[in-house]
Amino acid sequence: MKILFIGTVEFSKIALQKLIELNAQVVGVCTKEKSEFNSDFANLRPLCEKNKIPFKYVNDINSKDDCQWIKSLNPDVIFCFGWSNLLKKDILTLAPMGVLGFHPSKLPKNRGRHPLIWSLALGLKKSASTFFFMDEGIDSGEILSQKDFDILSTDDAQILYDKFVNIALLQIEEFLPQLEKKTYQTIKQNYEASNTWRKRIKTDGQIDFRMTSQAIYNLVRALTKPYVGAHIYYKEKDIIVWKVEVIDNKQDNIESGKVLDINKDKILVKTHDGAIKITHHEFKKLPNVGEYL
Repeated sequence: MKILFIGTVEFSKIALQKLIELNAQVVGVCTKEKSEFNSDFANLRPLCEKNKIPFKYVNDINSKDDCQWIKSLNPDVIFCFGWSNLLKKDILTLAPMGVLGFHPSKLPKNRGRHPLIWSLALGLKKSASTFFFMDEGIDSGEILSQKDFDILSTDDAQILYDKFVNIALLQIEEFLPQLEKKTYQTIKQNYEASNTWRKRIKTDGQIDFRMTSQAIYNLVRALTKPYVGAHIYYKEKDIIVWKVEVIDNKQDNIESGKVLDINKDKILVKTHDGAIKITHHEFKKLPNVGEYL
């Protein structure tokens, strides 16, 4: 079974490495030389060169030139893991078995952008790792493999990333021989049960201390490394916050955003329903007790 691989993020690299270890017949790779969009960008060229896999840097995967290059490799199936642009019909119908995509959510719920970030920011308790055959919709094709996982209150972006990667690699081991033998089965998605998450904008990552302590905690753990970090707008600058702790505080006559205490480099700030201790941040000069953030 000849596989054409498309991807440009860290998970793409990990999945491609897994396919190589499983002795899958990867006949070509489409990737990007750089990306200003993906904070977890990974250049697949070194892995391709090491394993003598033909590769092509692409800007518009749907272009006539790129479609022709893919077609020349005569793939049986296309794996598209970690690609931010929609594939058009010419690509989707190019390989006899279609295009297999990946989305770390429990489809049909939570289609769309930034599934890990939104899952944590919204405080979800469960999600899933899902492989599906792509159609012209957004994460709407028939499901090949889906494995549930729990989201713990202590999970942050990196922990959750590692969690779904480990599950996804086991799924690849499981379904690859099914695809090769054509013994796989798929499940149609229930459109009525679906929703689609929108693209994040910068202000989605701004901490507003009028939020609840739990909401701030969820936002910070959603955007911590390997992502860009949540931020506080302070003295006309964005200050990145990487980690916080929820602190019980019953002072209901104190305004949200007031700095209550500074202990070494840890900053205690009043929130709507309690307080948040900022433990990891990029303040070059700490605010003063009594200031407002």
